[in-house]
Amino acid sequence: MKIERMARKNILKIASYIPGKSIEEVQKEYGAKQWVKLASNENVLGPSPKAIEAVRKELSKIHLYPEGPCSILRQAISQKLSLPEKRVVISNGADNLILMIACAFVNEGDEVIMADPTFSVYANVTQIMGGKPVRVKLKECTHDLEGMLKRVNRKTKLVFVCNPNNPTGTTVSRDSFHSFLSELPDRVIVILDEAYGEFVEDPYNPDGLDYVGKKQVILLRTFSKVYGLAGLRIGYALGREDLIHCLYQVRDPFPVHRLAQAAAVAALNDEKHAIRSIQMVYEGRRYLYQELDRIGLSYVPSQANFIFINFERDSEEVFRGLLAEGIIIRPGKTWGYPTFGRVTIGRRVDNYRFIKAVKKIIR
Repeated sequence: MKIERMARKNILKIASYIPGKSIEEVQKEYGAKQWVKLASNENVLGPSPKAIEAVRKELSKIHLYPEGPCSILRQAISQKLSLPEKRVVISNGADNLILMIACAFVNEGDEVIMADPTFSVYANVTQIMGGKPVRVKLKECTHDLEGMLKRVNRKTKLVFVCNPNNPTGTTVSRDSFHSFLSELPDRVIVILDEAYGEFVEDPYNPDGLDYVGKKQVILLRTFSKVYGLAGLRIGYALGREDLIHCLYQVRDPFPVHRLAQAAAVAALNDEKHAIRSIQMVYEGRRYLYQELDRIGLSYVPSQANFIFINFERDSEEVFRGLLAEGIIIRPGKTWGYPTFGRVTIGRRVDNYRFIKAVKKIIR
């Protein structure tokens, strides 16, 4: 029997998620170099030393199942954010939470509104559940909330707002988001993805915590970025208790392993490391803006730990040129921006090396 008849309807049509190239991948092709990976928006400072020590202490217990509800971590998050524990759910990275949201709320034929371009997993999980992704083009590289509101109809179930948006790094204003929510029917759930929220400097940016428990909003956050735990896959969602209950209904029994839970609790308690990571991004943004202006390359001003740069030529060529210099970035073709590339903000030495290589390639 053909696989088309055996597989779940629509999954074979889904465009697979394409991650940034790993150091292991490029080493096979280009050999051992001193690689700088600026492709996946990871924290180049790495995790808190306290998180590493917590993992070491937990290693002897990996023969035991993890604590399913993640009670200790949930309690730590609820205390830090001054929220009841019942409004917190933890899972295997924000990606898994997005899948859980689709499993919990999207029925076949439901419509899910999102920006174009934005994080591709939103569309993928919608299609898995037989829903229809409704894409609304960005306006000046930012979510067009008015345009998204116009696409709402009786079939609309969810709206995803990635803030800051991936790949552009832009944010919506507090006033525009508040107005958007006030005009949205109560039956439509808004997923506010704040994976990069800790890096925002704009004082007029909406804080998702202001809406948790008051509106039909599910807030997503992750330990992958500012806390440097991308390899352990751990994220959390916050929302009204009835919404969070639905996520628990589709949650795996043991979605987060012991090491990740221990590391996340320790990372959450190391405020100094988080501040260092944020300051590194602030300083790196200013340096890269200054150097890109000198070179004459335009870019989208970012509120995240990456910058969307217009290289004014095929970014695949720039990507290959940078690989030859030992630097990995993310070309923009996958988002429909063939001359753009998304570049993670690194340490001072990483940013300097990137600028030096770009000058060489452009010349």
